[in-house]
Amino acid sequence: MAKPMLHGYFRSSAAYRVRIALNLKGIAYDQRSYHLRKGEQFGAALGKLNPAQLVPAFEDAGNVLTQSLAIIEYLEETHPTPAFLPKTAAERARVRAIALNIACDIHPLNNLRVLNYLDKPLGHDQATRDAWYRHWVDAGFRAIETMLAGSGATGRFCHGDQPGLADICLVPQVANAARVNTDMAPYPTIVRIHAECQKLPAFQKALPQNQPDAEP
Repeated sequence: MAKPMLHGYFRSSAAYRVRIALNLKGIAYDQRSYHLRKGEQFGAALGKLNPAQLVPAFEDAGNVLTQSLAIIEYLEETHPTPAFLPKTAAERARVRAIALNIACDIHPLNNLRVLNYLDKPLGHDQATRDAWYRHWVDAGFRAIETMLAGSGATGRFCHGDQPGLADICLVPQVANAARVNTDMAPYPTIVRIHAECQKLPAFQKALPQNQPDAEP
């Protein structure tokens, strides 16, 4: 049987989430890369898989899935161990809230197509783009830091002592923040959890610099 195929880009934080999830589940997969900065996502190959012309897309057992959180939920349902979500409804809601703070409130405002629009046609320079990026990262991280630091449910990871959906979303967003020199000092709990995640092979293997299409 053919391995699942992940269509992505090494710097895409959404594809990064799915790589972490696949690695944590122990699922072997192949990758196809689209260089987003060269516009390869607008070609016919990806367009057939995802009309939105975004990565990731995921092919598995004849199914084509899009949107990173939908793909991760699919993996959770088809490969239930190790679990990404805790047992109770309230706990699952907490984990999803942290994940959605990142995937819905921070990431879309920092996505490449938004940054490119700030450049052309709006005419903003790189310094302004970076300031925009950091502003929305800080707004989101302030909320997440409060959620994590103020809850007894936070353990070694975002929820307890096993990595899950919230950590899968958090780690790529911290990597994005580093690229624009975000000051992480106000977010010690996020920094600590990120460091714990980086100790795990599943997260190390998913790092952007460890992907076949990685560039300096």
